[in-house]
Amino acid sequence: MDLERHSRDCAICSHKEREHIEIEFLNWESPTRLARRFKISRRTIYRHASALDLFEKRSRNVRSALEKIIERGCETQIGARGLVAAVEAFAKINSQGKWIERREVVNLNELFDKMTEEELETYARDGQLPAWFENTIARTPVPSTQESG
Repeated sequence: MDLERHSRDCAICSHKEREHIEIEFLNWESPTRLARRFKISRRTIYRHASALDLFEKRSRNVRSALEKIIERGCETQIGARGLVAAVEAFAKINSQGKWIERREVVNLNELFDKMTEEELETYARDGQLPAWFENTIARTPVPSTQESG
């Protein structure tokens, strides 16, 4: 569709809340709710979104949809399993909408090899690790590999 013609005939393009409507759409607000709230038809919303390629932008913003699921987790019937899955997915999607698998590897043998005799004895006797040991584990960088998904 010709964008100039669309702009001339579109109820959203001339709407005083156009920017708000588009932002809400991009943030995965329901087109039915948007239509009701702004007194426009769902068809108009879909036509506008299609003409301005908002579907592509919206799909890259899947984190926003997951945020809504997480925020409303206690109010809906998705259940604990669904809520945990949403949180896990949210944590793996970066700000560009790409799925990132994070893997963390810590070689404990190497850390134990670095411990002094005194630290090893304290660990054997009390089960207490030295502070540097625990800090090293806490600071371990998380390498990531991008995977499509």
